[in-house]
Amino acid sequence: MLDHCSISHKGGIVLWSRSFTPAAAQATASSSSPVNSLIREALIEGRTAEDKYEKDGYAVKWTFVNDLELIFVVAYQRILQLTYIDELLATLKSIFVKLFEPFLATFIASLHAASKGKILSTVGETAATWDFSKAFENWDAVFNKILHGLESKATQDRRTRFKPTQMAVEPSPPTDDMSLIPSESVEASVDEEQIARNVQALKNRLRGRGARGGRRGSGRSDIGSGRDSLPGSDSDTPAKRKTKSKTQRKWGNEAPTESDMASLDFSYEKPGDAVNAAPDLNSLVDETSLGIRTQDGMYEVKDWEFGTKNSVADDMISKALNSSQASKPAPSGSLGALGSLFARITGSKVLTEEDLKPVLEGMKQHLMKKNVAKEISEKVCEGVGESLVGKKVGGFQTTNAAVRAALSNSITRILTPKTSTDLLLSIRTKLSTPLPSTQQRMPYSITFVGVNGVGKSTNLSKVCFWLIQNGLRVLIAACDTFRSGAVEQLRVHVRNLSMLGVNGATDSKGRVELYEKGYGKDAAGIAKEAIAYGRDNDFDVVLIDTAGRMQDNEPLMRALAKLVATNNPDKIIFVGEALVGNEAVDQLTKFDRALRDFSSASGGNGKERGIDGMLVTKWDTVDDKVGAALSMTYVTGQPIIFVGCGQTYTDLRQLRVSNVVQAILAD
Repeated sequence: MLDHCSISHKGGIVLWSRSFTPAAAQATASSSSPVNSLIREALIEGRTAEDKYEKDGYAVKWTFVNDLELIFVVAYQRILQLTYIDELLATLKSIFVKLFEPFLATFIASLHAASKGKILSTVGETAATWDFSKAFENWDAVFNKILHGLESKATQDRRTRFKPTQMAVEPSPPTDDMSLIPSESVEASVDEEQIARNVQALKNRLRGRGARGGRRGSGRSDIGSGRDSLPGSDSDTPAKRKTKSKTQRKWGNEAPTESDMASLDFSYEKPGDAVNAAPDLNSLVDETSLGIRTQDGMYEVKDWEFGTKNSVADDMISKALNSSQASKPAPSGSLGALGSLFARITGSKVLTEEDLKPVLEGMKQHLMKKNVAKEISEKVCEGVGESLVGKKVGGFQTTNAAVRAALSNSITRILTPKTSTDLLLSIRTKLSTPLPSTQQRMPYSITFVGVNGVGKSTNLSKVCFWLIQNGLRVLIAACDTFRSGAVEQLRVHVRNLSMLGVNGATDSKGRVELYEKGYGKDAAGIAKEAIAYGRDNDFDVVLIDTAGRMQDNEPLMRALAKLVATNNPDKIIFVGEALVGNEAVDQLTKFDRALRDFSSASGGNGKERGIDGMLVTKWDTVDDKVGAALSMTYVTGQPIIFVGCGQTYTDLRQLRVSNVVQAILAD
């Protein structure tokens, strides 16, 4: 992945440039950028014959167009082995010159005319009068196509390089002169013969083992059996087999030493460790998914919108299909069945339960197809039926509209939040509330709870990125002291978030920190210490990560309730999957009930604490089957604050009720 690409004039005028990561944009804007260092330390000094230039973890390559005095520069992470850079530079140079040579020639001539008097300010003023963005407005699309083609080609080459190739080898006449045969062919033939012998020996060994039928005391030696004895195989002598024993691991009751722990710890960066090298920041932030800034400077995540994935061509095709099928009867499934069911009701009629029964059954099936839990679907349909019984309708269109309106109103009422979903407002309200001079301000604390494997830690880091974008200092408390790798996972997230920073471009070290005490400790105690640490070090928000647990595990639910009762967090957010249907109801009901029952009995001053909101993960995997949102909101009465919809820190969305209703009602 590239970090930066630019096309410049040798006089220092940048004609076109693009930065692919926030860090690259920040570095390019600074005087110590790798491109500026290239100009100062390589081009000006005349070291242009070097293959590439390296600076601060970047590798820079370049090429010239001398007659037009142009420099093409590409910068990328030094640890990456990008094989297409030279071809990219050559292609860019060739196509750019062909497309814009008349404009470039005129521009260069004007610079030469302005520089005849050796007045630099005149040269700068002359360059400023040229509108490069307009002159090269089509170049972005061309560049994208070139880059995408070369990256795809490199990926394909990399795949074929590691895929075994099957070559048809024709028999050659016998010869005594081995020098006439390439050494590669000799090695290949030897390898094929060796593989064939290995396979045959393995078949014979398995066949012999089956024939013996597991008889004890049978000989295992292959000597004299007619089978090939392979070096390093099971047919070697017993003495040789004993030397190939597995390295023994250290087990026992004694604690591991510091050197043992260091050899097994892969969470910290180590010198020369490419795995733990700095990540590609472009893979952490999707610029197309970045939120928006409000007028007061607050950073808001994007709204999830249903149906925005369709292109203009898809819309045109859809309209054409709809117009061609306008005369056809409505489909017999989903909500399309509602129209056909009501088609038999003609004229003015007062609806009865018998009239609505088949319609409500079709409605229930439709909701279940949208991933709404069966129990919730039945209750929603009952509510719709109650609102329609006794209502006077007339005509097909009026009846169909009445049913849809009733269903839409019912779903809207369920999804409409009973409490505020503006988490940022709650945080700022607490932080700005006046306190007595003797009282120290406590940070806003949020506890993330949920079952195993739903993505609590990952989506906690997305919320952390959103908070950092709003200028808040965040402390992450690693209270999952059970799952192996949980602390290391958060440590990696904190490292990445420290490099991204505000607006994805500014270094945010000091804005996010991890508080951890290792494994096997009391999670409630660690959370309490983390909140106290956040208070003493002026952190605004403490995000508490907890271990995943099943809703039926009473000891673990009691431990979670103890954490809640001991620390009394400002928000308890349940993290659940968008993929679940009926299971969502069971998870939420038991989680909320267990928290309320056990928290009041765990020293929380008799105060019940239940779930305050929800974060639904894997939202991008369900398309319009968003029924889990309806099920979760129906069970708890609490709002869905965010939904996770991707793999980067910007893949966080907030739900609008109208968008969810539209997705549920869609056929």
